[in-house]
Order: sequence, then structure tokens, then C-alpha cells
Amino acid sequence: MRVALRLLLVCAVVMGMGGLRAAGAEPPVLRIPRVDAPPSIDMVLAGATPPGVLVDAFVQREPGDGVPASQPTRAYLSYDEQHLYVVFVCKSSEPVRANLTRRENIMSDDVVGLILDTYHDGRRAYMFLTNPLGIQLDGVTVEGQDDDYSFDALWRSEGRVTGNGFVVLIAIPFKSLRFRNALEQQWGVALGRIIPRATETSFWPYITRRINSFGKQMATLDGVQSVSPGRNLQAIPYGSFASARYLDEESGERLSDSTGRVGLDGKAVLKDTVTVDLTANPDFSQVESDEPQVTVNQRFEVYFPEKRPFFIENASYFETPQNLFFSRRIADPDFGVRVTAKSRGWAVGTLLVNDDLPGERVAPADPRYEAFTGIGVARVAREFANRFYVGGLFTDREFGDTGNRVFGGDARWRIDDSWAVTGQWVGSHTTALGGEDTTGSSAYASLVRSGRSFNYEGDFTARSPDFRADLGFIPRVDMLATEHETRYRWHTKGKVLLNYGPEVEGSAIWDYAGALQEWTIEPAFDVELAGQTQLGVRHWETFERFEGIDFRHRTSAVYGETQWWSWFTASVFARWGTGINYYPAPGLPPFLADMQEVESGVTLRPTPRLRLDETYIFARLSSRDGTVLPTGAAEGDIFNNHILRSRVNYQFTRPLSARVIFDYEAVLPNESLVSLERTKRFAADVLVTYLVNPWTALYVGYTDAYANLERAPGLSPPWVRGGAPTTSVGRQVFVKVSYLFRY
Repeated sequence: MRVALRLLLVCAVVMGMGGLRAAGAEPPVLRIPRVDAPPSIDMVLAGATPPGVLVDAFVQREPGDGVPASQPTRAYLSYDEQHLYVVFVCKSSEPVRANLTRRENIMSDDVVGLILDTYHDGRRAYMFLTNPLGIQLDGVTVEGQDDDYSFDALWRSEGRVTGNGFVVLIAIPFKSLRFRNALEQQWGVALGRIIPRATETSFWPYITRRINSFGKQMATLDGVQSVSPGRNLQAIPYGSFASARYLDEESGERLSDSTGRVGLDGKAVLKDTVTVDLTANPDFSQVESDEPQVTVNQRFEVYFPEKRPFFIENASYFETPQNLFFSRRIADPDFGVRVTAKSRGWAVGTLLVNDDLPGERVAPADPRYEAFTGIGVARVAREFANRFYVGGLFTDREFGDTGNRVFGGDARWRIDDSWAVTGQWVGSHTTALGGEDTTGSSAYASLVRSGRSFNYEGDFTARSPDFRADLGFIPRVDMLATEHETRYRWHTKGKVLLNYGPEVEGSAIWDYAGALQEWTIEPAFDVELAGQTQLGVRHWETFERFEGIDFRHRTSAVYGETQWWSWFTASVFARWGTGINYYPAPGLPPFLADMQEVESGVTLRPTPRLRLDETYIFARLSSRDGTVLPTGAAEGDIFNNHILRSRVNYQFTRPLSARVIFDYEAVLPNESLVSLERTKRFAADVLVTYLVNPWTALYVGYTDAYANLERAPGLSPPWVRGGAPTTSVGRQVFVKVSYLFRY
């Protein structure tokens, strides 16, 4: 504990040096020309110079801050009435990493990209990235938030690998952008290149981590005149059909179900800045499955990210410092409307949708039976001079006579080039069944220092026992919590060892009455090598109060990952120590046990079209010396949890791909020590995709699942858990097609 406190004291001293601003010139101004004929890759391959203004002074951000890029890159920017064009001509002294893969799955390849801040406010910017074969990845970057790659846009990209590098063309329709209605546009712009084998990221203009704002460092783009996104009307009709045969475990019967569904998504852009999305009988099905996670013996809910298209588009408009809108809380809607707008420093987002699932789950005698749940979300933010914003959020979930409303405000102030402070307060009002009303509140504040070598983040949360956010992801209430993280990196000039350094995290949680519930001290040491290779060690010293019992436990971990070779990627995280059995068998109190966890993954690319992914996760809890066991209970393992996923992707052409997933999970408990059921499950999932763009696509899928159930006549339900998962519990085939009409 004393060592950790000393480290925190050293970090506090370093923090006092935070006023030193990174040196750097003012961002340049780039004026691009209008062209009569669009550029093409063929003209470059024929030796001609593309039209447009030339940019070639790319500068590293990693691994060498401010060092010229290791490989020459030239970019030519131009525009015409309908498109903004960028041609990248990239040289490479080593083989280029380029795989023919599904859209957005390119971050292990060489990448080039264009970043556009079309309101030139330093707050929000579009990202258009592509690998050397023209495979796309798009997203938005928002000041103070993680980059959002769920954003999709319609744009064109082409790429060709050459004998000494590659050439890429990016064409962005003005219809796909939102910007002010003005005769001449003034945007923020940056160009980037990623070379994974060197762990190198370079930009034009020079963009450094010493300044805690990406948008502030972007160049100014001038010269785009007399352009407009137009009305940009979109209609996306879809149809889906699914036929399933599944096992009703309560009755033991096998049932069949066939469903067909058609619907329409529409989009309209009003006055160049307001986007209205409408959906009738929307398709909220999830084509891609969730990544495997350990859900056994978890004290709090496990987070699974959203994957459904309607919700992930423009999701950043609804983000706040606390996760108060988690769209996976909406399961089965019939309609939805979303309005987003950005103009003159204002950003607004609203969402109205219903949800039928809660009404289907209550008993027929419940007055809410078959009633739909009405859901509304509203967000507004006002930005000032690229340093400060204030915002407000309101969410409402109404189900019969019950409801939950959350309301409040938040703000962020970027104090200088390194420091930023964020705060939020929200209140909740909940009406339970029977008319009982409760109110609660949740306050959050954070102080962040971002830099190349030294980083710090400290936050404080005060959340009352009766606070509820039914539409949010708030795993814990009744808490006063503080958490601090400090990190320092020494950067080298070597070609293999890039940087290394320590990290210390500390946290403490009290209940709202002031009783200590938990504290943790977590020192770590990380090393980054070339080839996107990272190694590290970590240790946790923890106190935790659970069910009125005080526990002191400790764990250690080693981890590493590498993409040193273009055809091979691997990662491993191994942790061991002691942990709590949160779900003991009936009659037992929670108790401390030995724990081991391993998460590992390997990716192989035998050819640029074929990708093989193997994931294995293992978790074990076992009794330890001194544990008092009940009479008749066996010592040893409390439970073993095995999760294995094998995934095969083959890309026939740029739009056509096939994917097969095999999933196996086993939970093997000692039922005298833990309240878990012995389960084994196996599933096969096949998906063929023809993806022209994110909205014009054809999906054909098949799933087949098995469980370790054995028929036991006379029992209700008529099953017992057996050995291998050989009993079919569900089969489904589905077809989904959608098409984008754009005007």
C-alpha cells in the first residue's frame, strides 16, 4: 500500500508540470481545386499525375512523435459538383499488408484515410479509411468520446497493390456529408496512414498526442464552393423470412415456427443539417452473433455491445459521460423515428420507439399484458469555441401504469492542450406497479490529462440507492466511488522496442451511508514492440464486502498480443489468484476460493481471402486450504467454464463472403458448492452475405444448436442433464434482403 501511495505522489508531482504545452506550428490552410473530370487509379498506374493539390509532408504520431514518416506518401485532393476526391500514392520498401475481407475488417492491414470536420468546430469529424484493396471502414470521432466505427456512409473507394506500394482512390459524395448551407465551405481536414508492421501512424498535418484535441490540430480546407448535400432522400425496403424448429424444454415437444416480415426504413435530410430517420415494422434482427464472454459467477451484468443497424447509426449523438441510453434494452419494436441535427454549435438528437416484448412476457392477468412499451430519448448539446460544451439528456420508458424517467445535464471543459474536466448530474423518477414513486440521482465528475508520455484520469461517482435508468447500462447503484489511473511511458528510438512504462490504478467504493464496500490497488507494467506487439504484467490487491462478509483477495496476470506477421495474430491474457464464489450452493455463505482465467485467440490468414479465428476462454474456481466445506462436499473444483469458438471467413469477391462459426460452451459445477447447472452446448452458425453497401445486402443463414439434455419420462420438465450435447434444441434457416434507393 505504501509503495502504491508513493507512486501516486510521484504522479501528482508530474501532473503539476501539465502546463507545459507541446510545441507546434499553427495548422496549415489547404485550398483544393475544382476539376472537370474525376481522377482515377488508372491514370496513376499509367504514370500520370492526378489532378488536385498535393500533400506529401506526412509526420509520425507513433512511434516517433514529430518524426517524418518512414515511407513516402503523396495525396492529391480535388472536388467536383458531387464528390470530394483523394488519391493516395503510397510507397513501401516492404510487402504491403492487404487482405480481401469484409467491409470494416481492415485494421490489421495497411490503411490510409481522410478525416473531415465539416462544421470546422473541432468537436466531431467523419473518418473514411480504406486498405490497399479499397475495402472500407468509416466512423466518426467525437471530442471526449471513443471513436465510433458503427457509423456507415455511402462512398466509393478503389485500391491497387503495385510493385513498390499501392494506390487508393477515395470519392466522398457530398450527399453523404452534413455541412453548413454556405456558398464556400471551410472544413477541418487531416490525412493519415497506418503501417502495422512498424506500428506506425502518420498524419498530415502533424497531429500529436501532446495536445488533448485531435480536431484542434486539423488543417483548414478551403476552396469547396457551390456544393450541397441536397435533399438526400433514402428508402430502404427489406424483407426477411425465417423457419425454425425448436425444442420446448417445458413440455418436451418439438415445435415449428415460420415467420415472414417486410418493412421500410426511410431517411430525409432537411435544410442540409437535419436528418430524419423513419422506420415502419423495422427489422431489428441481429445478423452477427455476440463475441464470447464469461458470464458465470459474475457479480454484475456483463456488457454486450449493440449490433443492430438502426441503433448504431448516429449513436454518438446520445452518448453522455454515464451510459444512460443502452439500446439493447429495446428488444422488439414495431416503429421508430430518430431526428438528429447539427448547426451553429448545436447538436440535437431525439428518438421515439416502442417495444412489444415486455407486454408479451407478463402474465395474461397483468393489466399490461400485450401492451407496448413507449420509449423516448432526447439529447441536446451546445458547443463553445472548441473548448467547452454543455448538454442535457432526457429518457422516458412507459409500460402501462409503470414508468422510468431520467433527466439531467452534463458539461466538458478542455482547460488547455492537456487537461479536460467533465461533469454530469442526472435524476430519476420511477413509478412501480401499484403506483409507488421513487426518486434518485447520479452525479459524475472526471479530470483527464492526456499526453504522449504521462496520462492521468480521475473520476468520482455518487449514485443514490433509488436511482434507476431502465434504458441505461448502470450495473451498480447505492455507491460513492472514486477511481484514479496514472500511466507513464518512456519512448525509445529503437526499431524493436518502442516504449515501456508503469501504470497504477486505484479505486474505492462506499455505500451511500458511507460504509466502505470495496477498494483496489492495481499496479502494472507494459512494453510495446514493433509489429503491433504488446506485453505486460498486472497485479490486483482488493478488499470487497459482499453479503455482509469482508473479503481480501489478490490476483496477478500476464498478457500479450502480436501482429508481427501479416498471416498470424495471437493474444493471451492469463490471470490467477483468489476470487469470491458469488453464487454458493443453498445453505452456504459466499466464500473465498482459488481462481484461474485464460483468454486466448489466434488468427491465421493462409491467403488474402481466407481468415481463420480460434478463441478459447477458460475460467475455474476451486476450493482452497482453510475453506470450510459442508458435510459430503468434495474438495477441488467449484466450477470449470470452457468456451471455444472456431470461425472461418472466406471472401469470394469484395461483396460476396461466407462465414461459419462453431461454438462450444461447458459449465461443469460442483453442485454441492455452487448454484450452477451442468450444461454443455454446441452450435453451428453459417452465414452467406452479399453486401453491396451497408443498406443493400442479401443474407442467407442457418443455425443448429445442441444441448446435453436426456429425456426422463415422468419428470416435469422431462429432461435431465447428461453428458455430451447431442440433443437438438433449435434449428433455423433465414433469408434477409434489403435495398437502398437514394434520391
